Amino acid sequence: MSVLVNKNSKIIVQGFTGSEGTFHAEQMIEYGTNVVGGVTPGKGGQKHLNKPVFNTVSEAVEKTEADVSIIFVPPAFAADAIMEAADAGIKVIITITEGIPVADMVKAYDYIQDKDCRLVGPNCPGVITPGEAKVGIMPGFVFKKGKVGIVSKSGTLTYEAADQVVKQGLGITTAIGIGGDPIIGTTTKEAVELLMNDEETECIVMIGEIGGQLEADAAKWIKENGNRKPVVGFIAGETAPAGRTMGHAGAIVGGSEDTAQAKKAILKENGIHVVDSPAEIGKKVAEVMKG
Repeated sequence: MSVLVNKNSKIIVQGFTGSEGTFHAEQMIEYGTNVVGGVTPGKGGQKHLNKPVFNTVSEAVEKTEADVSIIFVPPAFAADAIMEAADAGIKVIITITEGIPVADMVKAYDYIQDKDCRLVGPNCPGVITPGEAKVGIMPGFVFKKGKVGIVSKSGTLTYEAADQVVKQGLGITTAIGIGGDPIIGTTTKEAVELLMNDEETECIVMIGEIGGQLEADAAKWIKENGNRKPVVGFIAGETAPAGRTMGHAGAIVGGSEDTAQAKKAILKENGIHVVDSPAEIGKKVAEVMKG
């Protein structure tokens, strides 16, 4: 098994004909991802990258039975795109767009709560199940199939962790980039929970950063859940000055619990194998999997 996306996923691209959507959809198709079409209002009926273009998500779902959507829509319209996908019955909505206004996201987040869907992102690199489906902007060649799940708030560190795991002769079940915005659809804890409940995943890499409570919440849940699988943790931002936002809007150090040192302590207390440098992730994974 894997989580969120696999070879049977039917994927549409919202913002399909724009430059970002085109570039990444092309890469996804090249990887072997089952992209069944795309949505660009006003361009319905055309072909793009040899796939049909639809005016609306509901039309795309009706014609293609799509169940996953990836969103490259510009920030001002992206929250509407999320709500449109949820309305149309899309089950997994992966939002790559960065810079969606927080007020828009509050509305979209509330709107989808009673819909049967899962939002990943926004401002995330997407989700990849190696050898089956790449639904995002990550470099596919770095990922090989295996038994290690990755949950990460950082895009580049996701690729770094995957590369190291592969260099240890291991591989990845599914890697989930949860995104760096203050309001995101799938939290660290929820992503970890998906992988804990996935039969194929034997070890989980959890990459967080300073600011917010996401990693602490996940760590507490992991322990309450009985530490069923080994989890290797890394927190980025150790050298950040207190109170400084680093890159992601979600990475603001608020209280003393938000610093990298405090977070690492919480992770360790809850039985997580914490590494101090991203360069140690692969080795630690190999070590805990040998048990």
